[in-house]
Amino acid sequence: MKLTTKGHYSVKALLDLSLQPSYGPASVRAIAKRQDIPAPYLEKLLIEMRRAGLVKSIRGSIGGYQLAREPVQISIGQILEAVGEAITHLPRPTPTPAQTEDWVTFTLWQRLNQKLKEALYSITLADLYYDARSWQASLGEEANFVV
Repeated sequence: MKLTTKGHYSVKALLDLSLQPSYGPASVRAIAKRQDIPAPYLEKLLIEMRRAGLVKSIRGSIGGYQLAREPVQISIGQILEAVGEAITHLPRPTPTPAQTEDWVTFTLWQRLNQKLKEALYSITLADLYYDARSWQASLGEEANFVV
């Protein structure tokens, strides 16, 4: 599985929202600027994630988008699924039982894809946040955050 731009931008946007004080709202323009994402494209992604219940929109002059749940309750798999990212890619159609070598390869890929899917649903925004902070601390960097 390859993380596409769509998936990458979606994860970056939600990680950015997880960094807001008290998980308060952030404008599309502010997130787009901090994460270097085209604002119109980001707006479309956030609408898809709102429909999936990952974010909620707040109207008004201090509105924007905010997480609908705590970062520990939002998995990378949920984010990718919300924006239509395929999580499983099998390399070829199911072989016949007579094609033993192909069957072994197919079974191996099936198991690897299942493990990948399990991993994506077990990694949360909170995990990414702490991983990034640890990495920044090891480099002696400030607490500013761009994913």
